Amino acid sequence: KAGVKDYKLTYYTPDYETKDTDILAAFRVTPQPGVPPEEAGAAVAAESSTGTWTTVWTDGLTSLDRYKGRCYHIEPVAGEENQYIAYVAYPLDLFEEGSVTNMFTSIVGNVFGFKALRALRLEDLRIPTAYIKTFQGPPHGIQVERDKLNKYGRPLLGCTIKPKLGLSAKNYGRAVYECLRGGLDFTKDDENVNSQPFMRWRDRFLFCAEALYKAQAETGEIKGHYLNATAGTCEEMIKRAVFARELGVPIVMHDYLTGGFTANTSLAHYCRDNGLLLHIHQC
Repeated sequence: KAGVKDYKLTYYTPDYETKDTDILAAFRVTPQPGVPPEEAGAAVAAESSTGTWTTVWTDGLTSLDRYKGRCYHIEPVAGEENQYIAYVAYPLDLFEEGSVTNMFTSIVGNVFGFKALRALRLEDLRIPTAYIKTFQGPPHGIQVERDKLNKYGRPLLGCTIKPKLGLSAKNYGRAVYECLRGGLDFTKDDENVNSQPFMRWRDRFLFCAEALYKAQAETGEIKGHYLNATAGTCEEMIKRAVFARELGVPIVMHDYLTGGFTANTSLAHYCRDNGLLLHIHQC
């Protein structure tokens, strides 16, 4: 049994009609032996929203019917034994505006360690426009990048400096200069170029800025270099972005997945407020 009170009594609502503002999730659920699929799906909806394993007196202090997640449909997975797709709808008020972190904490957080489930996997997620609009989105688009680099009517041409690790800051800057002087529009750091002992970030920023300005002076064209501002803390990341802006470099970059959702949003807000282009690496 999943809890003291069956979750499906409250959180399994097959008659529910989803709203345009609901966040909809599809979970692949493998229940523990003896747990019905409806109970497993309802448990996912409960534990990722307002529910807990037992009835508590504070339930009467709010409107659970307004805030609870609802498992509104369950279907077996074709060709798989004891696997089901549970569809769960979450009301928008469950989530902080503009916070990927908060949304994923609920939907892909503690529920994955729940005892009623042998296995759980998030298969699909529909995020409504009403929630998407609470995010600022990218600081700038391709048109602003073209405006800053003064390049129109053709693809932008760039490259990543190699070897990505092992060069000194001075030699790294030399490679940047040769590429930009040779005709490229921009160069970029690789994803794992941060601040290693052989090339500290401040030295790299300085030599890359020097290379950029020298190439601009000799070619008469605006150049760019994607300076990786990713760091171990948000504070250090912002410090690096501030220094890049002080140097007049037009672009910084961030390792999105490893850097984290909160760090990425913080850097995007800084870049938007301070006119910096932001390149997001898939890493």
